[in-house]
This record gives sequence, C-alpha cells and structure tokens, in this order.
Amino acid sequence: MRVIVTGGAGFIGSALVRYLVLDKGYNVLTIDALTYAGCEASLKAVQDQSEHRFLKANIYDGPAMVQAIAGFRPDRIMHLAAESHVDRSITGAADFIQTNVVGSFTLLEAARQYWNTLQGAAKDNFRFLHVSTDEVYGSLVGEGLFEETTPYDPSSPYSASKAASDHLAKAWYRTYGLPVVVSNCSNNYGPYHFPEKLIPLTILNALAARPLPVYGKGENVRDWLYVDDHARALDLIAAKGRPGQTYNVGGRNERRNIDVVRRICTVLDRLVPTGEPRENLIEFVADRPGHDARYAIDATKLESELGWRAEENFDSGIEKTVRWYLDNEWWWRPLRDRYNGQRLGLNTEKVPV
Repeated sequence: MRVIVTGGAGFIGSALVRYLVLDKGYNVLTIDALTYAGCEASLKAVQDQSEHRFLKANIYDGPAMVQAIAGFRPDRIMHLAAESHVDRSITGAADFIQTNVVGSFTLLEAARQYWNTLQGAAKDNFRFLHVSTDEVYGSLVGEGLFEETTPYDPSSPYSASKAASDHLAKAWYRTYGLPVVVSNCSNNYGPYHFPEKLIPLTILNALAARPLPVYGKGENVRDWLYVDDHARALDLIAAKGRPGQTYNVGGRNERRNIDVVRRICTVLDRLVPTGEPRENLIEFVADRPGHDARYAIDATKLESELGWRAEENFDSGIEKTVRWYLDNEWWWRPLRDRYNGQRLGLNTEKVPV
C-alpha cells in the first residue's frame, strides 16, 4: 500500500503517519510545508524507516503536487494539510483561504490528473480521503448530535474554509467521478499537539505555574477524540469507506472546557504535586468571537458500517496525554520557545483588502 499524507508533520497527520508506517507497514510519502504548527520532530519515530519519505511543499503549489503524485504513484491520498486554529483564523483569515480552499482545490486537481492515468484495478481501488472537522456544522443547541446529514453552518473563518473544501471534495466526486471520501472529526487531543490548543496549553501552563485561561465561563462543550483512535479510523475509512460518502468520527466524550481544565489539574496534582491545587491557576478571560456553544458527533455510521470503536475514554486518554508531555520536553520545549502561550484571536478589526 502506497499512501500520500498531506499535513503529515502536523498533530493528527503525524499520528496517522506513525500508525501507517509502524503499525500497518505502508509506504508513505509525507507532504508538509512546515509552517508554524508543522514539526519534523513529530516524525522522529519514522525518519529512519525505509517505508517513509518526506517532501517539504505547499499543497497550493500545483506543479509540485502533480510531480509528487506522479512520482510516488499512490494507492491513496489522505489529505490533512490545513490551517487549523480558530483563533489564528480570526486575526489572519487569508492564510486559511489560501491553504484550506485553494490548496484543497489544487490537490484535488492534481489527484484527478493522476487518477485519469490509471487503469483497471488501480483506478477502481484509488481513494482520496479529505479529512475535515465537526466545526463545519456550527453550534449545537440543546440535545442532539451532529450527523452526516446535518446542514453546514460554519461560524469562524477556519470552519468556513473547511466547509468550502468539503464542498469541493464532494463536487469532484459528483462531477468528475474522483473516488473521494470525506471524514469530519471532533476535537482531537494526545501527544505531539501544538501548544496553542486548550489541552497542551493547559498542561504546559500548569507545569510552569502560569495562569490557565478559560474562555467565557468555560461552559462550551466539545466531544474529545484521542488522536490515535482517529488515526485508526482514518485508515479504515480510506480502506472501506464508500466514495461520495461522509463519515463522522467522534469519541463520545463530551466535556465542558472548564471540566477539561480541572481534570488536567487533578492529574498533574497527583503526578507532579506542588502543595497547591493547580485549579487555583484558572483564570476566566474574554470569550472568543463567534464561539460555538457545543459540538458532539454521532459516530454511528462509522461504528456500524465499518466496525470502528474508540479505544480510549476521556480519563484514560488525558492520563496518557499528560504523562507524554511530562516525559517529552525535548519535543515541546522548542515549540514553547516559539509560541509561549500568548492570547490569539482578539483582533476583530476590519482589514482593508
């Protein structure tokens, strides 16, 4: 099996690459532009594996994508490359449109050009997996879960850019027949997570006895998915998912943000006691503009049709995550020196275009 993974030096992408190479034995070409959140150190476990190659390139570079795909001749393309942080999209939406929309279009076209050269079983079995987010669905009100048929209602520049790329992926299946499958996942967490996101930021701030910022009152609810469970799901969707279909991936682990932060404090107080409860570091700050109240995924289709199950519950996953950050300062310290936890996403002034 020959697989191209775009965004493979990112958080979810690197977990997928490690799984495909080390657990599945696939030949993998990782494509990543190594922007601020891309980290080659996340691929340290596979860097000496003969089954793995790395290419530094932007997905919106059409000639580079055409050449990479034609040269590697993949059986699958698993597209995870994206600008992904909502706060950054508020202050710099242009990068999100360029990468998530223009980049996805460029990659789809390069994949279609390659697919049209295939014949027989190679053409029939080829898959393009477009990996997306539950944020395209907007905010859940009251009870209920996001299903694959939930109408799109994005709230942020990030989620709007991902919604646009989802629509492009589906259109390339319907118009051109390119065998595209789309996945939409809930919030991921786990090792190798860039420290701007809630869970790694809370862990590292708590270790340094710095304030633990919580937006608003911390009442926003997210469905948490351990990243290695997600990697297994993506491989399964690429292998067995039906072209033209969407599969939601969720951990069935809904938590309020404040409860996530408190749980991290409890685990750290047990593993690295200081004599003072780390909950005392919690600081409520101004809410994010357009902050969706609740996300929750119904993963029934993935579970029943393809047989996937999440192996980690939130408590087991957060324990593993905290322990990983305690044991792997070599990975996060250089990133922490580049991004030291400062607040992003408060600048909502109009910018001339």
